[in-house]
Amino acid sequence: MDVTALTRELVSIPSHDDETAAGDRLEAWLRAETDASVERDDAGNVVARRGDPDGPTLALVGHHDVVPPDDSQVTTGDSQVAAGDARGTATGDEYVVEERDGRLYGRGTADMKGAVAAMALAFRDAEVADGRVAGGESNGPGELVFASFVGEEVGGEGARHAIEHGFAPDAAVVGEGSTNYSTDGVTDVVVAHRGRRGSTITARGRAAHASEPEAGTNAIYRASDAVDVVRELSVPTVSVAGESLSGSVAVTEIDGGTAWNVVPERCTITVDERTVPGERATLERVESIDGVTWTVDQDLPPMACSDDDFAESVLDAARRVHDRRGEPAPSHVTKPHATDAGWLAEAGTACVICGPAEPGEAHTADESVSIDVLERCRAVYRAVAEGCVG
Repeated sequence: MDVTALTRELVSIPSHDDETAAGDRLEAWLRAETDASVERDDAGNVVARRGDPDGPTLALVGHHDVVPPDDSQVTTGDSQVAAGDARGTATGDEYVVEERDGRLYGRGTADMKGAVAAMALAFRDAEVADGRVAGGESNGPGELVFASFVGEEVGGEGARHAIEHGFAPDAAVVGEGSTNYSTDGVTDVVVAHRGRRGSTITARGRAAHASEPEAGTNAIYRASDAVDVVRELSVPTVSVAGESLSGSVAVTEIDGGTAWNVVPERCTITVDERTVPGERATLERVESIDGVTWTVDQDLPPMACSDDDFAESVLDAARRVHDRRGEPAPSHVTKPHATDAGWLAEAGTACVICGPAEPGEAHTADESVSIDVLERCRAVYRAVAEGCVG
């Protein structure tokens, strides 16, 4: 089975509400196609291992859940849908997969079942022997791991479960998008990405009739003062492997008041903050305002590669593949979006991101991935595996 056929098969399996069927297929494929030790944990993550578990470990990491599809990406009833190299009859809702002009279209092609397929094939085909991982000196046989997590799109539930239960590779290549970042025609290597901290500012006052505003305390006015504090905050910038990454902070929602003639006693503000490794905006400053509190609702960690040698070794492998294909040389870059690499890096794994998705493809009604880039990524993943473990 080639990367196109495996991608088509995985994409055709719905996995926005329930990842079970997609995980079943991955597990079955790995058991049939490899001699690896294959596990399915309680969360539904699929993990396969080859090599010496006592040696240094390199993981190829993806996820097989997707965001809900657009109506155009689902077919129902007895429609014909693509599955692998054949076309089968759908007995219920399935995802549409179409091939046009050298690209595969469908929910999950870019984010990120195409990368999962490329990684699975590279995992199968890589020659694993004595070697080194994460830039370290050779210390005996190493282990190559393939992992596809559930729940990435809802905050990294699968990755967190795996980490809590001992998933701790020395180094990992995460297959999120990095194609056409520095220039067209390349798949770059991401050495850092932003995290996301979502928080709520709550302003409380005292209700009163609007005809006598002085009898109350206006929560919206207090919230407005808090907005002014947020607007004046400076956002941090860090450097990772010579690449600059800046954060951001923005008020995105406001809700307050109950009626046109009532001084409001409560107002809430939602803040979206994009964080960088080791730094945060000082949002707690809003609590210096009377009646104002600040709570964190979500904190997806940023990522910075903790091992420059590993980052260089992955870039070298990618450059060799591009050179063989007569393509421009890729670069180290940064990424604006949070991924499972943040959770892995937080747990101590040296991470980079390298994958086929291009900016603007994920989560769209016409999501697609280049078949040629899938082949490129498959070659890169194999080259990295054989250079770090083999």
